[in-house]
Amino acid sequence: MKRGLFILCWLALLSACDAGRNTQESSGFAGLGASGEGHTQAHAGMTLNFPDDHGPHPGFRIEWWYLTANLQDAQGQSLGVQWTLFRQAQQPATAESTLAGPWAVEQIWMAHMALSRGEQHRVAERFARGTDRVSGDQQAGVTAQPFSAWLDDWQLNSLSATEDQLDRLRLRAEAKDGHGNFGYELELEASGPLVRHGIKGFSQKSADGQGSMYYSQPFYRVSGKVWLNGEPITVSGQAWLDREWSSQLLSKEQSGWDWFSLHLESGYKLMAFRLRGGSDNNSDYVSGSWISPVGEVTPLSANEIILKPLANVEVAGRRVPVRWQLTLPAQQLELTVTAHHANRWMNTSVPYWEGAVSVTDADSGRPLGQGYLEMTGY
Repeated sequence: MKRGLFILCWLALLSACDAGRNTQESSGFAGLGASGEGHTQAHAGMTLNFPDDHGPHPGFRIEWWYLTANLQDAQGQSLGVQWTLFRQAQQPATAESTLAGPWAVEQIWMAHMALSRGEQHRVAERFARGTDRVSGDQQAGVTAQPFSAWLDDWQLNSLSATEDQLDRLRLRAEAKDGHGNFGYELELEASGPLVRHGIKGFSQKSADGQGSMYYSQPFYRVSGKVWLNGEPITVSGQAWLDREWSSQLLSKEQSGWDWFSLHLESGYKLMAFRLRGGSDNNSDYVSGSWISPVGEVTPLSANEIILKPLANVEVAGRRVPVRWQLTLPAQQLELTVTAHHANRWMNTSVPYWEGAVSVTDADSGRPLGQGYLEMTGY
């Protein structure tokens, strides 16, 4: 009963945000362009501190731990996995703000999981509430050391004996829908360092100067199993973990984003995003990171990375671009990025598109890599 009432309240909040977006473009995707007044603001000059920053930042309004994986089974068939834990503060954190008792709702937690193979795209969602002070006995939360992120029995836990708590992780999640059970149990081991985006971890998101603190671990090798339609499947592949927190991720003029995380066969990695609107001349705000095989980062500005949609399809009543041209002039690369399947719509409380993509040379069509694409606000 308590959980059901809580979810109804949460859905009402999300509906209000989405309705605001439809009637008032300035609210941005799911309200992420709303003012973060009273919350801590990300800005240039902030620095990252590990392992503390693996944990939650309750002074900021929004935050996530976001994992995507490109996998293959023993026959070489592609599978995709996503697991995300979101945190949203309900009010600015103060010394007097911590509530007590089972009805404390200072922080709302939401988790998504998805498993895709061929035409199948299975999605599940869970919710929890909590306080600013996370402990291991709460329904959802994150601890920095030892690192653990969880909502009920959906868990991402450190297996590392080293100082870097994200070096080795175990991910486990399972859900049930009308087609039966699906889930995964995976182990991830990093072969490279953590990567700071932007200016020492501050990632600007518009010409107005607002942004987020943002780092990634893009070097995971993955092994384990998934289960789909009652079938256990041994898998291996690559994964990418994004960590990001902010109090105003978008400017008021931005409606959503197109976000790429790509593993190239050369060993290089590429993170790139296009935020629709928010540049000086009312054009899109584009940024990215070119990551060497040993983790050296070259920030990419709008004139150093060109993103151009090539083909749109209708998915869940929306027109979304599922084929892109991505050009890196300095690296002399012109890439075509194509979704494996168009039907990767995440029909969650705040809906979006999320799916695996292939990367090819734009001229020859030669395979160059793989990755993930997320598109919001459509």
